[in-house]
Amino acid sequence: MNDQPDSAVVEMLVELAGRAPSVHNSQPWRWVYSEHGLDLFTDRSRLLGAIDPTERQLVLSCGAALDHLCTAAAAFRWTADVESMPTPGAPDHLARVRLTHDAHPRSHEFDLLAAINRRHSDRRAFGPVPNNRIPARYPRRVDGVHDVRTTFLSAEAKETLATASRLSANVRKYDASYQAEIRWWAGHSFRSGGIPPEALTDRTESSRVRVGREFPEPHRIGRTGTAATDESTVVLLGTASDERVNWLQCGRVMSAFLLAATADGLATCPLTHMTEQAGSRALVESLAPGRGVPQVLIRIGAPMVGSPLAPTPRRAVSSVLSVATGSTARGTRKTLPL
Repeated sequence: MNDQPDSAVVEMLVELAGRAPSVHNSQPWRWVYSEHGLDLFTDRSRLLGAIDPTERQLVLSCGAALDHLCTAAAAFRWTADVESMPTPGAPDHLARVRLTHDAHPRSHEFDLLAAINRRHSDRRAFGPVPNNRIPARYPRRVDGVHDVRTTFLSAEAKETLATASRLSANVRKYDASYQAEIRWWAGHSFRSGGIPPEALTDRTESSRVRVGREFPEPHRIGRTGTAATDESTVVLLGTASDERVNWLQCGRVMSAFLLAATADGLATCPLTHMTEQAGSRALVESLAPGRGVPQVLIRIGAPMVGSPLAPTPRRAVSSVLSVATGSTARGTRKTLPL
């Protein structure tokens, strides 16, 4: 194991992985570094029980963090060998990453590295995807992630998505647990997560994006926008099955797609609310029959002109990364509790 990165490198990679999107910026992951490699676990203390009772979005979020880490590693000349679900009977142990210092990054890897810090979920209206962009090539970047199917939905399909979005909102309208949870995570922020009001939209602005989740209206936004109608393209990611490993793989592909689109100058926003309820999920599935179980949708398009969005808070590396006691990893500087 002499070629393992030292703890300073691992801390840097975990910090970049922490920029991944997660359900309501909950960042539900933790990492353990040892002589066996870098292990990814779920952090159940960050589970949104009313919004995500099956833990599907928790695992999707962790898959996105895993892809962010592998993307960052490649830019720093580390090849990441990922073993998914490495411990039978331990569903919280999602992946083990072994890093080898033999990668040969190309210019696009550095573009993706820059995209990690630029990417954010933009809930505002988008312009159409410019003609000189080819989003169909984005999913090809993920090697070895199987059974995730990407479908570009037509403009006409957005009417059905709007119906699915309304259906999801109506089901949740009088769900007190859901409403309390979303108000905790959205509309204010704390140092370790949450969606700040500056990252949300007011009622007028959100009404232009008919496929978006209904969030509490923020008290203050403090930016100017545009009255443009949303002309985004919506992409559907589906999986062959609806198991934990499928969710993890889908999260990786979601991350890959978002970073590629960001590197291409597009605005992005993942959408999960339409796949949370059986009725709305069935409507989404009807748009791409035979394309697998719908897991997440992504809006992409030209970013609107206006005030930039404020960055959302991220957990400190020290709160998500542990170095196992007795680790022989070269350069380990400190030991953190597991």
